[in-house]
Amino acid sequence: MKPRARITLRLSPSLKRAAEDFAAKDGVPVSRYIAQALAEKVGSSGAAEFFAERGKNGDPEHAIAFLESRPE
Repeated sequence: MKPRARITLRLSPSLKRAAEDFAAKDGVPVSRYIAQALAEKVGSSGAAEFFAERGKNGDPEHAIAFLESRPE
């Protein structure tokens, strides 16, 4: 298993309190809560980039025709 990376964050007191509150509601340590939030952001950004790039080569008329040919 690879060692985990460490990072130091400087958060405003209000953001730190919010992270602590959300982590407590989820029943996880703040570090795990922040890591999960970061993973979700990285994943959604990667997906957005993927679909934006994929869409550059798309043909909207072909896509609409394909969708209309499918049963509901």
